[in-house]
Amino acid sequence: MILPDLIARNRRGEPVGIPSWCTAHPQSLAAILATYRDDRAPILIEATCNQVNQFGGYTGMVPQAYRAFVEAIARTEKVDPGRIILGGDHLGPNPWKSEPAAAAMAKAQSMVQAYVRAGFTKIHLDCSMPCRDDASLSETEIASRAATLCAAAEAAAPSGAASPLHYVIGTEVPVPGGETTPLDGLAVTTPASARQTLALHEQAFAARGLHGAFTRVLALVVQPGVDFGNDQVFAFDPPKAASLAATAPTLNGPLFEAHSTDYQQPAALHALVAAHFPILKVGPELTFAYRQSIVALARLETLLNPPTPSNILQILQETMQADPADWRAYIPSGPREQAMLLYGLSDRVRYYWPRPAVQQALQTLAANLAATRPEPGLVAQITGGLVGPDSPLPLSVIRRMVGAVVTKYRQATGA
Repeated sequence: MILPDLIARNRRGEPVGIPSWCTAHPQSLAAILATYRDDRAPILIEATCNQVNQFGGYTGMVPQAYRAFVEAIARTEKVDPGRIILGGDHLGPNPWKSEPAAAAMAKAQSMVQAYVRAGFTKIHLDCSMPCRDDASLSETEIASRAATLCAAAEAAAPSGAASPLHYVIGTEVPVPGGETTPLDGLAVTTPASARQTLALHEQAFAARGLHGAFTRVLALVVQPGVDFGNDQVFAFDPPKAASLAATAPTLNGPLFEAHSTDYQQPAALHALVAAHFPILKVGPELTFAYRQSIVALARLETLLNPPTPSNILQILQETMQADPADWRAYIPSGPREQAMLLYGLSDRVRYYWPRPAVQQALQTLAANLAATRPEPGLVAQITGGLVGPDSPLPLSVIRRMVGAVVTKYRQATGA
């Protein structure tokens, strides 16, 4: 009962929480897990509905395969897989929202059941997006659909499981992966809206006989005034969310879950935890840091002048330009397009690392660095930190840069 205990401690005023690592990138996951090697803290890792579903998602992995993938990395990093809590993020009709609601919801129910049968125990029910035949979508209908998915999850749960299912609900849900268009500002969820969301879900759960499941709702997704887009970050402003934070302990159980916390400063993350947002979700910032490490190493490679350069950045940009489906909605055409392909905060680059040409270039980059053995001072100048004589490149630089993000979140949540 690790998550309920953390929620209860935070409700009592302890500044504790847990980061939610939302990535399927193997090197980023390895860097995350490596930071847990020498302690016993729980590790919350989540997959999204678009990454992983019963049809494979964009990773090609079904939930059971994703679990095996994560646990294999944990074993490699000498971390007990039993410490890992697996969560499903934005589980709902989002991957099929272009279809009629009935069809999309049928697929969403199958997806939720696949997650549950694979051993995922933290389930975010997100039905906040309209489907093709939804002229409008009320909060009541959103709650009703969430309850439908909850019923499917409960039906799939193994009897007598050591870890019961816990749920996250909410209707004011930020866009997964960052905003696609610039925003002028964010409206913080009002206490009345948070209470209404909880009440509507309680009614919808009760209508399906899910009273017990409702007692296992951990958190509501609300908007604390935190978000990011490809070229902007909305920093947490505690006074603007003060009334929302004061409401949390009065909700008779659940607190809040903060989405899109990527790129927040450490003080802001600490303040979110203190404001009863004990679950801090982070995703693109992790692979953004990985991309930073590769760019730095590519610049180092140019100074070493190997006979067969990797051309990793050129190949990466060419691969993205040849198939713009995963970035076009986030990056407008114009003079800044090329820069934002690589350096945008939404980190659309993360969809292209698995491509064969990019993988081959990464292997060449690693081989060139290993063959030339650059001097420590040169590595430090380019990558921002000294590397020990026995620390292999590029692994040590990747671990340091991704690890800095991980450390920021672990410190903010009291880990």
